[in-house]
Amino acid sequence: MALRLGDKVPDFTQESTEGPIQFYDWAGDSWVVLFSHPKDFTPVCTTELGEVAKLKPEFAKRNVKVIALSVDDVDSHKGWAQDIEETQGAALNFPVLADADRKVSDLYDMIHPSANDTLTVRSVFVIDPNQKLRLTLTYPASTGRNFDELLRVIDSLQLTDNYSVATPANWQDGEDCVIVPSLKDEAVLKEKFPKGYTVVKPYLRMTPQPNK
Repeated sequence: MALRLGDKVPDFTQESTEGPIQFYDWAGDSWVVLFSHPKDFTPVCTTELGEVAKLKPEFAKRNVKVIALSVDDVDSHKGWAQDIEETQGAALNFPVLADADRKVSDLYDMIHPSANDTLTVRSVFVIDPNQKLRLTLTYPASTGRNFDELLRVIDSLQLTDNYSVATPANWQDGEDCVIVPSLKDEAVLKEKFPKGYTVVKPYLRMTPQPNK
């Protein structure tokens, strides 16, 4: 069954480039970005793994661990890692799961038979510290993933988990936010949003980002 937003993601134990990983234990109290690749030594995925290695400090600032998956074995992954460092100028600094038995691919519904009945699709899962699925994206093989967008979404999720706001279209960290429609009491609004807010429409109220 496909995972849906809000579902608790499955636990698993699987080999990786950094040794066996028991997923819940490895994740601990961090957010996690799990992203899959159809196989090793593929061109678009090579650029993606290099980009994530470069962005690891940005993920770490947000208490996010990153972990990749490909259906090949650990020895293959380690050979691919050499190519990634050579061509992308960044060494792998996060684990890559070896999923030759398709265990994790099946648990997370990464095999889409209409696209390919043996290889994983290029999926992304953002998982919170309670092991709840908060975002999922699936990309076609021809289109590289936008990891800056994943950082933007994580910024939004972490903000909106802690304040009574949502983030509008194209929002970037530091920009104005939307007050959630369920909040109506004027006294509560003044307490929660001391910087004030602008009423565009009764259902559309903008306020400066509360934690900035």
